[in-house]
Amino acid sequence: MTDGSPSLCVVAYDIRPKKQNYEARAMSMMVVSAYKGVIGSVLVKLRDLITGDMRANFIGVSSGDILFLRDELPAMNALLEKLDNAEELDQEAKHWRSQVREMAYDIEDCIDDFSNSVASIDARAGFLDKASRFLKTCRAHLEAAWQIKELKTRLLEINERRKRYRAEDYISITPASVRVDPRISAFYKEAANLVGIDSPKRELTKLVMDEGKKLKVMSIVGFGGLGKTTLASQVYRAVGGQFSCKAFVSVSQKPDMVRLLTSVLLQLKQHPSHACGVQDLINNLREYLGDKRYLILVDDLWDVPSWNILACAFPQNNQHSRVIITTRQGDVARTCSSDHGCIHNMKPLSEQDSRKLFFNRIFGSKHDCPSNLAEVSCKILKKCGGLPLAIVTVASILACQPMRLKEQWEYIQSSLATNNFARKSTLEELMHILELSYRSLPRHLKACFLYLGAYPEDCVISKVELVKRWVAEGFVSNSLGQDPWVVGESYFNELVNRSMIQLPYQDYYTEVSHCRVHDMMLDMILRRCKEDNFISVIHDPQAAIEVQDKIRRLTVNLNGAEADTLAMTITRQVSQVRSLAMFGGSKWIPPLLEFKFLRVLFLEFFLREMIIDLTGINQLPQLRYLKVECKECLLDGDIPSQLSIMLPGQIQRLQYLETLELPWVSECSIPSISGIVDLPHLSHLVLRQHKGGLPDGIAKVKSLRTLHGFNLPVSSLENISGLGDLTSLTDLSLHCGKGHTKSTTPGWMAALSCSLEKLSNLKGLSVRSNSLSCCADAMNSWLSPPFLSLEKLDLLDWTFSKVPRWIGHLHSLRELALGAKQILQEDVSVIGTRLPFLVHLSLRIIPGIPVKGRGIMIEGSTGFMALRFFCFDSSKMAYLAFGAGAMPQLRRLLLGLDPLEWDKATPIGLEHLKRLEEIRVLTASLAAAGAESMKDKSALVKGVFQDATNALPSRPLFALLPRNRSLSDHVNCCKINMETVACK
Repeated sequence: MTDGSPSLCVVAYDIRPKKQNYEARAMSMMVVSAYKGVIGSVLVKLRDLITGDMRANFIGVSSGDILFLRDELPAMNALLEKLDNAEELDQEAKHWRSQVREMAYDIEDCIDDFSNSVASIDARAGFLDKASRFLKTCRAHLEAAWQIKELKTRLLEINERRKRYRAEDYISITPASVRVDPRISAFYKEAANLVGIDSPKRELTKLVMDEGKKLKVMSIVGFGGLGKTTLASQVYRAVGGQFSCKAFVSVSQKPDMVRLLTSVLLQLKQHPSHACGVQDLINNLREYLGDKRYLILVDDLWDVPSWNILACAFPQNNQHSRVIITTRQGDVARTCSSDHGCIHNMKPLSEQDSRKLFFNRIFGSKHDCPSNLAEVSCKILKKCGGLPLAIVTVASILACQPMRLKEQWEYIQSSLATNNFARKSTLEELMHILELSYRSLPRHLKACFLYLGAYPEDCVISKVELVKRWVAEGFVSNSLGQDPWVVGESYFNELVNRSMIQLPYQDYYTEVSHCRVHDMMLDMILRRCKEDNFISVIHDPQAAIEVQDKIRRLTVNLNGAEADTLAMTITRQVSQVRSLAMFGGSKWIPPLLEFKFLRVLFLEFFLREMIIDLTGINQLPQLRYLKVECKECLLDGDIPSQLSIMLPGQIQRLQYLETLELPWVSECSIPSISGIVDLPHLSHLVLRQHKGGLPDGIAKVKSLRTLHGFNLPVSSLENISGLGDLTSLTDLSLHCGKGHTKSTTPGWMAALSCSLEKLSNLKGLSVRSNSLSCCADAMNSWLSPPFLSLEKLDLLDWTFSKVPRWIGHLHSLRELALGAKQILQEDVSVIGTRLPFLVHLSLRIIPGIPVKGRGIMIEGSTGFMALRFFCFDSSKMAYLAFGAGAMPQLRRLLLGLDPLEWDKATPIGLEHLKRLEEIRVLTASLAAAGAESMKDKSALVKGVFQDATNALPSRPLFALLPRNRSLSDHVNCCKINMETVACK
């Protein structure tokens, strides 16, 4: 039943309670919204208490009490759903809503705690252990009985409040799989050019490129949502090639200066030592930039003290250097800028540009708006006030509607007009629009969207990581038997389609793999999170004790913290945390044993020297997600030398664990790695560069979808063959350690080839090697590949006698890396024309083997229309030639060569790569060569390529780098850096 008002994102149903339908309704209500919290999950667990195996264990608890909870919660949940959509609630309604939400959490914690306490004891245990377990179980029965009765009493009291309200019952429909809206491509292309940006872009470009030799600082000022970052990044991209070095850094409200300055150095391809403080980093930057023409973009600067520190790193060098800042504060702009003529005040879009942006997002063209929507669209645009973020947000709400109904548009227009909207300030208007976009979300997306508040400001968020955390939190519905990871990806795509999250790339050119949240949107998210006690964000662990409510999800952001003696006082408010995320450079780790309800544990560090003791996690029975990340490792590409992680020996006690992911470490202590195979729900196992082989019995982990990091040559043939039983695998990445490949290659290669033939669901396959002696011809015999949906194939460190014919059947490939003794023109033509979605390509011709054929010519007819990154490793550079129209989207070219074997040439026809932004050349390491003549050879390489680069019309950047690690590592680092810079 509906009230007659248009409902944009939900469908109304009459779901008045029917006793016989409780179980079906409980399962259908597994979709989680922010207010509903865990009610759907609690209903299922209550059902299991009555009908499942635990019924016999719940001695002392009245079945009537449990039935009462089970029967009452669905009706209360229906009212919560109604309140979820309400624009304004009085204090009494808010208080009632909070009580129900917190009670649902407490019920689930009670059930989980009891389940863990009465877990079955090992039959081999001794008499004393069994007696101790019996006494513990009896106590758990009594405590659970008391808690259930108390919860029933609380629920009765809450129901008295409930009688004051009347509402209809709403429930959302589980959506089908969603892909990214194809109109997004055109929209982001338009946003990149951006409507209304041409004139300010010309003005700023003129200021940047004037003849003044002194360092000039320019400011772009305006409040959030006006497009400051977009304008700055467009100027940065347009002129960046004319500077010898450049960097793009985002500043948060509470900036970590060590991290910021380190990021600048890394973008300049300088590698600071791990012990650098702010002063050391400033000195390093001043020394490096002293004689160079540099361009630095400082985005979203909040205060003058932060600028005073950053400014010290940018020397006055009379080299035409430039710094661009964006800020919301006029005083910051005036302080930073060289003179008032270097300040650009952002203005709202004109009426014409507003219409263009609005209709392009909805219809793909400004000319396709139906006449019946013209009047209401004008009213909507008037409310948006020329703010790009507001226009995009409202347009995205309308673009996601299945039909273009005038009533839908009028509903949006009337929603914008509520609460004396016209009299609000511009900032309040924008926040009101963002609130509307949140209320318009389907219920299954609300919790997923608010969960973005667990990440720090300006954070670039991995889609894969986010989906894993959503699944672990229980936000993703699998009530219809759908794959939760696919459903979660669909949720992510829905948020992209609605412009609730931003694409971090400068162009929309490949599958969306990362996102970020606009600062204004994040402000709205954090306000919502605080109001709903959904996520608590603190910057000082001691601040946790000041929180009044029990904390359910906690983010500790220690970016900028210097003390290693931080501590958190564990109180009743903190002990029931079910999701804990830590960010920052401090070595402090909270006492994990105190968080017995923990489901998600995410630790991100920015340190190279640290021992991370996680041996106590086996006491966290509800743990579903564990990830440790070293951010500096990702940026730098090096393995931290002193980072060690200690895991428990009995990891098999974590029966709910779905994700275990650890970074590159010098030591990963897993006393009993075999215990991993006894985790029944383990879906993602990532132990990067783990020196050991595949664990015995790996074939038992049928749930595995992701497997990274084990050493093939030291693995038993039985375990390598067992990979073929993991038919759910979608992402497989292994490596070959040094000193093992020559003697064992034939055996394990054949076993691996047989296993791969059974893995038809693979989307990513990578096998790295520290030795180039791995012959891959065992896979050359395939008539067609078993994994036709493969999107990433990395066999760069392996050696094929010739390029496999089956490569041309992988039509979904986006990334391809191959090594071969010979690569012919016909091979390149097949790759270029039959793999239309290819974005990254790396080809390696084995050194020392004579190159056959007349060379490789790449031109417009050869394909590669989507390629952005190309790596070519061969000392015979003249073997590679580019013709007219070659690789029209190519941005970065990575070339590997040996100066002693080099033919003293560059690839032919570089001038045809019209959009090239950077050329990197890898040479043999000088330290490894140890010969003075090598320095002369490298100097010759640098001179030849620098001259060739300077002559190119696109003016790309050039860098000569030593090959101090494997080619695969260089390629990976290059791609990460490419995405990182694009994400700024």
